[in-house]
Order: sequence, then structure tokens, then C-alpha cells
Amino acid sequence: MIDKVGMIGKLKERLLAEREAAAAGPADASWRGRVAGILDKHGRAASQIIAILQDVQTEFKYLPESELRFISRELDIPLTRLYAIATFYRAFRLVPRGRHEIALCMGTACHVRGAERVKDAIERELGIDAGGTTDDMRFSFDTVRCLGCCGQAPVMTVDEDLHSRLDHLAIGALLEKYR
Repeated sequence: MIDKVGMIGKLKERLLAEREAAAAGPADASWRGRVAGILDKHGRAASQIIAILQDVQTEFKYLPESELRFISRELDIPLTRLYAIATFYRAFRLVPRGRHEIALCMGTACHVRGAERVKDAIERELGIDAGGTTDDMRFSFDTVRCLGCCGQAPVMTVDEDLHSRLDHLAIGALLEKYR
């Protein structure tokens, strides 16, 4: 006769082990050390969770699930609470970002001066839609409501660099500098 209880127990153990391995993600000792340092910097205080998440995101360019799990265990904060915070604030990202982050202004002044054509040119050049990241992880592209440079419209940032008075025909050459 087949021991169904034993089989179910072994299956449950295997599934839990697979789930834990998947949750571990790309984390290794150096990642854990960096996150532990961030926690120490903030006194391992749950009240500092937003600052902690900001520092983790600065370090990794997104919030890896494995590191959220680590923070959850270390600070005794439910993982669901961390996800609630990370999904509430638009500044947090749960997926990896490209090495170069492009933000194109779509505010009124930029829109009137051709931001839509610039957006189309960027999407064509990178082969992604706004909100996406290239397969090679080189670029992430987003649109924003305003960058506060209306007199120089249309404008965009690539990382910390501001590019103004954009011409959709020159986007390829501009992005080439970052390849």
C-alpha cells in the first residue's frame, strides 16, 4: 500500500525548498552584507523603513524580493507590509532597472513643443515602450509629468544629465553616447 501521508509530506518539503530557493534570488553574501550595513546605518529601526528601502533601491536599482525577505526577517516586519509600502510609492521599483534611466517630460510645454515625437523616437531607438527596460539592461525609459525646465522644452534626463530643446531626429545620436 502507498504511504500517502509520507508522500504528501515529502512533496510539501520539496515545494517549500523550491520556493525558498526561488525567493533567495540573486542574493549572495556580499548583497546580504550590504543590506545588513544599510539596516545598521538606520539603527535596525522599523520606523526607518522608508529610508531603508530607499537606500536598498539606491544600492541595487530596485528592491529585490530576496532582500525584502531578509529585511522582513531582520526587522520583524511582515513581508506584505514591505510590499504595501513598495507598491504605494511610485519611487520604488520591484523589477530591475537599466544601467541608464531616461525620464522624458510630457508636461504641457514639452508636449506642445514635440515631446510626443521625441517619445516615439526613443521607443523606436530602444525597441521598448515607455515604462520598459531594454533586454540588455542598458536603458529604462519612463515619462514624467514635469521636470521643471519648461523654458527649454522638450527636455529629458538620462541619469543625472539634463538634455533640453530635444529634436526627435537627433535622439539616436544622443543615446549613442550612453551605449
